Amino acid sequence: MNRRVIIVTAVHGPSAPFLPEAYDSLRAQELPDGWEWRWVIQEDGRTQDVRPYVPDDPRVLFHQGRPGRQGGPGVTRTMALAHADGAYVKILDADDRLTPGALARDLAVLEADPSIGWATSRALDLLPDGSTAGFPGDPAHGPVERGEVLDFWKANGFRAQVHPATLLVRRDLLLALGGWMALPASEDTGLLLALNAVSRGWFSAEAGLLYRKWEGQETGRAAHMEPAERDARMAVVEARARALASFGWQPSEGGGR
Repeated sequence: MNRRVIIVTAVHGPSAPFLPEAYDSLRAQELPDGWEWRWVIQEDGRTQDVRPYVPDDPRVLFHQGRPGRQGGPGVTRTMALAHADGAYVKILDADDRLTPGALARDLAVLEADPSIGWATSRALDLLPDGSTAGFPGDPAHGPVERGEVLDFWKANGFRAQVHPATLLVRRDLLLALGGWMALPASEDTGLLLALNAVSRGWFSAEAGLLYRKWEGQETGRAAHMEPAERDARMAVVEARARALASFGWQPSEGGGR
């Protein structure tokens, strides 16, 4: 596998205008000698709304889904994996921004310890006025043992102690788990819990992501918290994680033993 980090971004029309800011945050990243990044932008559906905002850069690949049909962010990110030919996959939502040094810090952790399958970092809300706000109760800087995320999530109203939008994952481990869950929402939480069921992770106390809050944000819509659907999503997310844990499955190398 080449020494490459693939940045995966799912995008649709309303979030496309934020792509240039995400790109600027990516260009500011510095990687160790011999390493490089590629950015795979995958449109959810096929329109004329996204392409004008895609940066003109040979390191940026743009792909589209089916015309007239949207599959949601989980399906879109998983389709992007067809073009993810690096050792690691980093998630970056179209409306978010990386902080300086985020990629290098996460990469250093996974390169140094084969028992760590994924890394996360502190996230800050990026508010409409440009200010930022943190979250109370971040875990301690360091490893996250198997099962810890599920236990915390279950005990704290289905809120994980680490943010799935900050994930850097070993590509082979991500593929072995099938990518993101086929859910209308919480697909990234489902992936996080599945990763933690089979592999140790890492949390960096230094902020690695600015998580934008804005009117068009899908997680801010009333439908996202509709009780019946939310309960169903949480049930299948938990069931998958517990099933993986019960099988005792462990990645062979580089994903946690």
